[in-house]
Amino acid sequence: MLYDALIIGGGPAGLSAALTLGRARRSALLLDAGPARNAAAAQVHNLFTRDGTPPAELRSIARAQLAAYPQVRVQDARVERVERVEGARGAFSVWAGGEVHRARRLLLCLGMIDEMIDLEGFAAMWGRSIVICPYCHGWEVQDRRMGVLAQQPEQLEFALMLRGWSAEVVVLTGGALPIPPEQRARLTTGGVAIDERPLRRLLGEDGVLHAVEFDDGAQRPLEVLFARPPQRQQPLVAALGLALDGHGFVQVDPMRRETSAPGVYAAGDLCTPMQAAAAAVGQGMHAAAALNHELTVELALAGALPPGPPRA
Repeated sequence: MLYDALIIGGGPAGLSAALTLGRARRSALLLDAGPARNAAAAQVHNLFTRDGTPPAELRSIARAQLAAYPQVRVQDARVERVERVEGARGAFSVWAGGEVHRARRLLLCLGMIDEMIDLEGFAAMWGRSIVICPYCHGWEVQDRRMGVLAQQPEQLEFALMLRGWSAEVVVLTGGALPIPPEQRARLTTGGVAIDERPLRRLLGEDGVLHAVEFDDGAQRPLEVLFARPPQRQQPLVAALGLALDGHGFVQVDPMRRETSAPGVYAAGDLCTPMQAAAAAVGQGMHAAAALNHELTVELALAGALPPGPPRA
């Protein structure tokens, strides 16, 4: 079967895109290899009408609603290979789950791969006591002792913003990030503590953070740590030869959501550092609408759509 669109990735962006394409009467196949990137999170927050819904439940609801659109198919399978059909602007062959699928367009909603920071206890607490986004998790940890693992200069300013959620915020540099005098003064004035001692490990149990321990053996009580681990793209992005921006995110046209490869669109976390379920949902809808607009016009001009009603 030749699908109008093949969506790779079944998170919020991919599911939103599938719904949009279904409602546009386009045939679509969504391939989801799992597991979900936010599987460690207990709930999804800041998502209109679904605040506090567990990630797995959110996906289950979305998939159930897609059943109303028979031209949309969902398959749990990992993409093994993608090839462009010779001579066609937007036609692709995709190998996944022992099958070969053909599609006029690709929409990538793959997310990113998080690389755990080499700090004892980090991986065990990731997604529970260690989080990225205060808009996703800040309410649940408000007024607790917060730390910011600052590895980049912009994370220093981020610590000031966290003061809106807690009176106790400390910047932890591990001694690896120099703090300019003017930035140090801003943090101090804003009520953010600074601790530059080298870090040894995070202390806690069952994913619950209690303290950070320094190389000198001293400990500092801590209940939540905001950190952004290094991220890298899924191998498929490199295989398709997609252009990345200076921060390693897939470049897309701001309006059309098309990548540097004709016929390949992208939405969600692989395109932006603003990574949250609500943002991904909007991007998925935007990309699917742009894809549908271009494809429908192309098919109409080629005479490949059903004819209109006869003229009087």
